[in-house]
Amino acid sequence: MQKVQVKKNSYYDSVTLMLISRDVGSMEGVKEVMVGMGTDLNLELTEKLGIKSPELEGLTSNDFFIAADVESEEVMAALEAKVEELLTAKADAGASDYRPAGFDSAMQTMDLNLALISVAGQYAAEEADRALDKGLHVLMFSDNVPVEDEVRLKEKARGKDLLMMGPDCGTAIINGVALAFANAVKRGDIGIVGASGTGSQEVSVLIDKFGGGVSQLIGTGGRDLSEKVGGITMIQGLEALIEDEATKVIVLISKPPAESVAAKIYEIVKQSPKPVVVDFIGADPQPIRDAGGFACVNLEHAAAQAVALSRGQSPEDLAPLDEQWQKKAREVASELSEEQEYLLGLYTGGTLADEALKLLGNQLGGIYSNIAFDKEHQLDDLSDLNRHVVLDLGDDQFTQGRPHPMIDPFTRNEHLESDVSKQTAVLLFDCVLGYGSHPDPAAEVAKSINKLKENGITPVAVGSVCGTEGDPQDLQASQKVLEEAGAIIFPSNAKAVEFAGLVLGQGRA
Repeated sequence: MQKVQVKKNSYYDSVTLMLISRDVGSMEGVKEVMVGMGTDLNLELTEKLGIKSPELEGLTSNDFFIAADVESEEVMAALEAKVEELLTAKADAGASDYRPAGFDSAMQTMDLNLALISVAGQYAAEEADRALDKGLHVLMFSDNVPVEDEVRLKEKARGKDLLMMGPDCGTAIINGVALAFANAVKRGDIGIVGASGTGSQEVSVLIDKFGGGVSQLIGTGGRDLSEKVGGITMIQGLEALIEDEATKVIVLISKPPAESVAAKIYEIVKQSPKPVVVDFIGADPQPIRDAGGFACVNLEHAAAQAVALSRGQSPEDLAPLDEQWQKKAREVASELSEEQEYLLGLYTGGTLADEALKLLGNQLGGIYSNIAFDKEHQLDDLSDLNRHVVLDLGDDQFTQGRPHPMIDPFTRNEHLESDVSKQTAVLLFDCVLGYGSHPDPAAEVAKSINKLKENGITPVAVGSVCGTEGDPQDLQASQKVLEEAGAIIFPSNAKAVEFAGLVLGQGRA
């Protein structure tokens, strides 16, 4: 039977409701369930579950609802009670937090200079306008914001000498404060401007591991370097770091910019009195060198160059994996069966997935992906994965109605347990720690790897942990739990990808 409960004008955080939906979905007697606010997306997802009711008509984004297909009235009553229990627990957990009613009350009680905006995309531009009008820098975590609004807001911010980071800005560290998804890295003299969230996290973490530190990490949002936006925030951030006395070396991270935007950036790099390391992932390195910048082959190389330059040393190329690791690759490859021949990469970080595609694509003759670089390898049908595949599970198609897999690993667990097959030779994955991420993502991956073993599926599991000793998830414990599950763990995604390539390059026993 289908049952619906509605509470008008009762707002709850969307990520909280997504997690509650997942938790109550496993209750006995519950066939399908959706717990959410009455947004168009949530109502569409409810309809896709096959649940329809007149009570759902006319709901607004301010209305809370539970829609379920259950076996009995008693099950529905138990479901409603469980949702209430979970909502109360979430409220109690945040009871000590100060929750101002709006900008005005917040600014009356606190000395603020930055607003972090994380609301539905259709409302985000209005909130950003209000923040900028009050003289606040903005980090907009929200996505699905029209590009016209992005350009208008960034031009407005620039006119007020403010930063407009985003939309879809996932990572920043401003004056030592980690915002959105970020890691506990040491303070230092290396400044980062990144159009990529996990790319910026990876570089900041590796700078920390190499003994350096971060002065500022300015996020731009993924569209900033497009032709339409024109690199407004990237250029602002670069110019700000050039002027910043605490910054000695600058790192720029992005996918390849539009040509006109790249030309503007290279001109500033050429005039910069400070060394600038540029990782426009997969872009031609020659224009970077011509501008006097330091080009990179991967994110680890960017971090290593930045640390060397901050120490006054000449940056060197990264050494490949040594003979010990090449021997290890031969050993594990010799244990694969003849039918095990494919790579499957399951990533929560989009830039890390992108890096894997760039570094391994030519060696493997092309890799299929939902974020492929060409139409030939664009993967829209996930029913046949018996080929080389790398998936970005944080992409919009996997997060509709669900939290990002860095917050809740459920989506990746599903793919780990259903997509890895007896034809998978190498399972490649990331594990991103830090503020905003799941409390123990490594344990979730290890759990799925162990389930695969129980079903007789034994690919070579290769991964990296993006995190520091200061992160709340415990870096060493995370590495240990993955290694105990049989995974081979590296300190960087680039090294994990390199090892995966070594294994796939070996013959079969």
